[in-house]
Amino acid sequence: MTRIKLAYPKIPDSKNCPLEKCIAFEKYDGTNLHWVWEKELGWYAFGTRRDRFDLDDRGIAEFNATHPGLEEAPPIFMRNFANFLENLFRENQQYCSSEITVFTEFFGDNSFAGTHKQDDSKQLVMFDVEVDRTLIEPEQFLRDFSSVKIARVVYRGKLTGKFIDEVREGKYGVTEGVVCKGKSNASGIWMVKIKTVAYMKKLQQAFKNDWETYWE
Repeated sequence: MTRIKLAYPKIPDSKNCPLEKCIAFEKYDGTNLHWVWEKELGWYAFGTRRDRFDLDDRGIAEFNATHPGLEEAPPIFMRNFANFLENLFRENQQYCSSEITVFTEFFGDNSFAGTHKQDDSKQLVMFDVEVDRTLIEPEQFLRDFSSVKIARVVYRGKLTGKFIDEVREGKYGVTEGVVCKGKSNASGIWMVKIKTVAYMKKLQQAFKNDWETYWE
């Protein structure tokens, strides 16, 4: 295992967010996992936001021992994502970078705040790709990766106060919330997370005075 800097950036909340065109993806309540591909080595590493393991039998065993509850993630990724993504990377000039990182969320029906029920059926949902240490644009993500299981699009359009309020009130049928992604000429790709009031109440009930640790 190797400790790493945050593999995926912390997403800011909706305070002072850009009121610009965006795509809002469902935000799933699970564990953020990353998978690293290199054109000579293939899929060679994976891990959580803060650690990385070799993607081989020994590394997977070490990952499983370090992160009980996440054992189903590597076989799901290898079965449902690895071959398709590798073929796409090798055939598409936009992915000729020597190293690419794929980001997924791992969760089950009753996962909550990073914990998972052993008996639940689990899944991985892909939500981002990093090429040359830069996240690709949301439109490109949708265009290139819709053939595998990716985060559900719940809204396209301008990010407005009305949309933020409707997400919080539960209009869009999301359990935790959404992540809005857009592109600004000034600052490049931006992201904002918005969580529901129902999720906030669930956190308050579970964690009492510490609930804000799991909030936005």
